[in-house]
Amino acid sequence: MQAEDAFGRSILPRSRKARGVLAVLALAAPKPVLRSRLTGLLWSRRAREQARGSLRQSLHELQHALGPGAAVLLQADRNQVVMLDKGLWVDVRVLAGATATDARGLQIFRPTVLDDLDGLDPAFDGWLEEQRQRLTQLALSVAEEVLAAESETKARIAAAEQLLTIDRLHEGAWQALIRANLEQGNRAAARLAFERCSTSLAHAGLVPLRETEALLRDTRPVRMVAKPRAAGRVIRLRVMQPRTLDGGGMDGPLPGLAEEITAAISRFRWISCVAEAPSAKRIDPAWQEFPEDYLLDCTLQCFGKRMRVIVRVLDLQAGSDVVWARRFDREINDPLMLQGEIAAETAAQIDPELLLREGERRISSEPGDLTAFDLTLRAIPAIYRLEHAGFHAAGKLLAAAAATDPANAAAHAWWAYWHLFLVGQAWAKDPVEATVRAGELAERAVTLDPGDARALALVGHVRGFLHKRAEEACALHERALSLNPNLPLAWCFSGLAHCYLGRHDTAIEQIARAQHLSPHDPHAFFFDMALMMPHFLRCEFDTALALGRRAVELNPGFSSTCKGYLATLGHLRHEQEAKRVLARLLALEPDFSLRSALERSPLTRPVDLELYSEGLRRAGLPAG
Repeated sequence: MQAEDAFGRSILPRSRKARGVLAVLALAAPKPVLRSRLTGLLWSRRAREQARGSLRQSLHELQHALGPGAAVLLQADRNQVVMLDKGLWVDVRVLAGATATDARGLQIFRPTVLDDLDGLDPAFDGWLEEQRQRLTQLALSVAEEVLAAESETKARIAAAEQLLTIDRLHEGAWQALIRANLEQGNRAAARLAFERCSTSLAHAGLVPLRETEALLRDTRPVRMVAKPRAAGRVIRLRVMQPRTLDGGGMDGPLPGLAEEITAAISRFRWISCVAEAPSAKRIDPAWQEFPEDYLLDCTLQCFGKRMRVIVRVLDLQAGSDVVWARRFDREINDPLMLQGEIAAETAAQIDPELLLREGERRISSEPGDLTAFDLTLRAIPAIYRLEHAGFHAAGKLLAAAAATDPANAAAHAWWAYWHLFLVGQAWAKDPVEATVRAGELAERAVTLDPGDARALALVGHVRGFLHKRAEEACALHERALSLNPNLPLAWCFSGLAHCYLGRHDTAIEQIARAQHLSPHDPHAFFFDMALMMPHFLRCEFDTALALGRRAVELNPGFSSTCKGYLATLGHLRHEQEAKRVLARLLALEPDFSLRSALERSPLTRPVDLELYSEGLRRAGLPAG
């Protein structure tokens, strides 16, 4: 949710309840809303007088947030409250006015409108669901009209893709997409559209209609497996049952470990994971059709109350090479908690390892017909390395991935993240345009898959760092972590968003959680940089200095590290070291100055900005 005045300044109330009141009034405007209706939606579990008192407090907060405009926009009496529509613009009204000839309002549609207000009250959640269904039906109707009206082939493809972002099960749109690609002579794209259709329908327990299959004369019916994600668009990992080294077989002290690990890894959308059955019974035979890429095995050793668990991941496409291994030495006090801890850390650590390995595998493989999944994976190693030439090549790969599969949420999320580094490293020819583009791609990613935790985390960081909307970033990170609490990057980004808002204790706690989950993460330099900032802003300069030095050693080309590191050195009066770091920073960003530092900083509290700028000034950064 956003609310801005005519000058673009945020006037969004701080409390979620006041935001809920604003949402109800704005969507109803200019019709009045009964006070009893508002209390029933937002304070349904409170006594009548207590609920009315809470409403009065929220209305007071809303009036304060609206500022001078409150007198024009908001009117209230003892029975009802009304928001007038003079001087009011609400985005969903643009959608309500969309037609086949003017469908710009469709760009505003989000299936999860106001998702940052979920959970305010059971009654409010029901109201939100009604609004979302109404808007979805409205957008669907307009998108169908647009598709029916298009006569040009490329425009029909775009209209079909747009319709599918609203309803992935709309088989008429899938048929239109297949036909349009065939008209262009692009049979490969038509086949890919059919596979996407089959996968989307399988998630709902459906199969394509015969008419859809018949569009490709030599297309055989697609047999979907238990996890209906198309082979080649995910990697497949089998988790073996743990073995005890004392001859006790598989009935060890952690009998549910394989299932815990499988559940934890399955939260990562790009990994298709299954646990080996504990009995002799085979897994779903559909897995035999597409052999797994990796195998995860565990061995257990017990010494009294202590246990050693060794977990390994083997690459079955490379002669069973061990690509990752970890040893856990723990005491057996609570087997269930122990299983959960091992599963969480295992999932958190193998995800980035496999991302990089699969990316390198695809880089070294024959070009062939690359899917959006292949192109995205090829780009990821360069994003981690942040080398100028490779980084820009990665941008082209991500652009190609989004073009190959416009409905691929992960491709759009990584491309948004790429734009974030493009701006942060001062590599963008037009920083304003790149910032806007990052926001567009981020919004698209969330729209395509609101359940993808990594996409939400990447989008949240774009929102917080580039767009300086840290409260919204926090809401996205909370959602990402509820979907996948084993995603270290989400913990780190969430910590940074809290740091921007001045919540430094929370920031340290969350970023430390990211480091605990994945202590040797390829993004370790980023984690150290992130942890440096709240320690710096708490004036814990010695701790910040140690983190800055370590982050620079891990990745000397990451300019954000140099900025916090330099400010720390300025406060500590380490003049010689500050000169070296300043020279490194200006080599990376020649135009960086005190002025640009303050303009670009996402910090929101004046006291934090003052501490940051004073440190940079003392370290010798030019005023600009």
